[in-house]
Amino acid sequence: MNIDMNALLLQIIIQAPPLLFALTMHELAHGYIAYRLGDPTAKMAGRLTMNPLKHLDPIGVIAFIIMKIGWAKPVPVDPRYFRNPRKDMLTVALAGPAANVLLAIASAVLVQFLVRFQFLPFAVLQPVAHMLVASVWINLMLAVFNLLPIPPLDGSKILMGLLPPQAAYSYAKLEPFGFILVIGLFYTGVIGRLIMPIIRFSNNLLLG
Repeated sequence: MNIDMNALLLQIIIQAPPLLFALTMHELAHGYIAYRLGDPTAKMAGRLTMNPLKHLDPIGVIAFIIMKIGWAKPVPVDPRYFRNPRKDMLTVALAGPAANVLLAIASAVLVQFLVRFQFLPFAVLQPVAHMLVASVWINLMLAVFNLLPIPPLDGSKILMGLLPPQAAYSYAKLEPFGFILVIGLFYTGVIGRLIMPIIRFSNNLLLG
């Protein structure tokens, strides 16, 4: 039992920094792009910050520890500020997953650089390399998971930006049931079968 607890504790220590950074950058990207497109809501709510405590959803973090799928507290966005609400909401929705993909690529490049040149002491190199490897996986997971077209995930907002207005309006009505749908699809294994092959392929592609 002690071995299991020690392994879990070590896993949390290795994964916590990249998870917090990935969640923070995901939500910050949403808020920043919305701000650039004219919506000050996230800025007024204090969400244009690198402080992870402003973005954490405790349930999302616990879900990551248990299910390996997590989320942050969504950044508030008010599409009424946008010049083109449908197009701009689509852009804002894409920003979060795009930030995670860029972080995954950057983490992969850094870990390859560190391993190749090994200019850090081994006692420092090993945990840093493990965190960067975890960062690749975590960011890919967040990007792919959030692109699922299930309200309120980013993929649903992207899809709503592409659907005809009436169809998008009808689809948006699913949002109150989205969390229940996500949990149900996870426990039936549907989400795993959909996203894990993509995450593994991308992870292998980046880390070799």
